[in-house]
Amino acid sequence: MNDTDERICSIALTLCPGIGAINAKRLVDMAGSATAVFRQFHELPDIRPEALRALSAALKQPEVFRRARQEVDFAEKHGLACLTLQDEAYPSRLRQCPDAPLVLFFKGNANLNSLHMVSLVGTRRSTAYGQQFCRDFLHEAAQLCPDLLVVSGLAYGIDIHAHRAALDEGLPTVGVLAHGMDRIYPASHRNTAAQMLENGGLLTEFLSGTTPDRYNFISRNRIVAGITEATIVVESAQKGGALITAELANGYNRECFALPGRNSDEASAGCNRLIRDNKAALIESAEDFLNAMRWKKQDTPRKAEAIQRSLFYELSAEEQRIVDVLAKDGEMHINAIAVKTEFPINQLSALLFGLEMKGITKVRAGNMYILQG
Repeated sequence: MNDTDERICSIALTLCPGIGAINAKRLVDMAGSATAVFRQFHELPDIRPEALRALSAALKQPEVFRRARQEVDFAEKHGLACLTLQDEAYPSRLRQCPDAPLVLFFKGNANLNSLHMVSLVGTRRSTAYGQQFCRDFLHEAAQLCPDLLVVSGLAYGIDIHAHRAALDEGLPTVGVLAHGMDRIYPASHRNTAAQMLENGGLLTEFLSGTTPDRYNFISRNRIVAGITEATIVVESAQKGGALITAELANGYNRECFALPGRNSDEASAGCNRLIRDNKAALIESAEDFLNAMRWKKQDTPRKAEAIQRSLFYELSAEEQRIVDVLAKDGEMHINAIAVKTEFPINQLSALLFGLEMKGITKVRAGNMYILQG
């Protein structure tokens, strides 16, 4: 298998009718790659009948693979990274999600596996209150956590204000699109998008020619929620895409925060409900957020070697890798450890549990881990 084969097969698999994102991800996880899915699908255990029929039909329809080849050519022509689940640059946090896209198209210079990443989302009908929060939050965050990467959806309202505030503070920012890379929607955000390519980037799962249809925005929201460790809902009415993103973040076991507002403010009704229903933590400043995430600079932790010498346990290579990361970076969220160690969440959880039983690590509220003092 070469990289081009895997890109073509990954795209082709997304084009197979009747499979869907969760089934496609499950197939790739079982087979090990999209290429292997097409080569070995008859041998895969527990493959569902509808998936078997769809894959058999796809192999008889070369148009699916021609379209995939066309998209790879488009990506190469326009300088887009075509990231499959097998690529090291694919966002590792997103890879853990059961409905992660098989392919992402990216243009820009941001590291999609940055240690500190946050999504800021909200209503398209933002108010001066929400817009000011974006500016104040990112101004303060830039001082306290200068490597922060900001993610949003390049939409009207809170999204575009978050992107522009991040650019003003010199923070990289990534826009997740609900359409192909052959356009920018809305067109009025084209200049901001161009600036983001110089400090951040643009990301989408959609093929060129895909228009910004309504249901694409819901699909887009799962990437916004899954690519970062935390989502902040700045403003939202009782219903809206930002609330869907918050629900997705909760479902992915990510941290979720909301900015409270007055009971009479329509644009804060959704945020207040998230806080009331314990689906989001109340947040009023960047310091609140960074303290909750334990992302502020901490005292230099003691060295891993000294910790290991004081133990009677033999550590496996995987356990030692976790200890080294915690010794270097201090208290960390489980998703951040997964990014640093490149272990899948299920494997990492088992390893952390073993280290906890040995008295080497301890877990705090919010899935935060630290070495025992």
